[in-house]
Amino acid sequence: MMTDPIADMLTRIRNAVRVERPNVEMPLSKVKRGLAEVLKREGYIWDFTEVEVEKFPQLRLELKYGPNGERVIRHIRRISKPGRRIYNRATELRPILNGLGISIISTSRGVISDREARQRNLGGEVLCEVW
Repeated sequence: MMTDPIADMLTRIRNAVRVERPNVEMPLSKVKRGLAEVLKREGYIWDFTEVEVEKFPQLRLELKYGPNGERVIRHIRRISKPGRRIYNRATELRPILNGLGISIISTSRGVISDREARQRNLGGEVLCEVW
């Protein structure tokens, strides 16, 4: 039994980027789909698709690399964990690396980036940081 599926997703992405795989698959959930939408919108992955493998739906991410093979996702880290949830108001959200990275926030309006959360004046659970 997996206790933290979001951490599993981030670990799969981190491992796939390290060995320069073109895509990575993981079990599908609504939160993972929301994370993938934010990563695509912010330019960290090319695209994501939902595929039916055997009888369980999977989420396939097409990872993005630079023209010379440099990594777009250099660092991805889980912030709020099952044992210690981290919640922030919109005024408490600070830019990551002066705007070069993002935080992904789970709000009452769905999963969004910290930039969108500040614009919409929404707070929520800080899921992860990416740069």
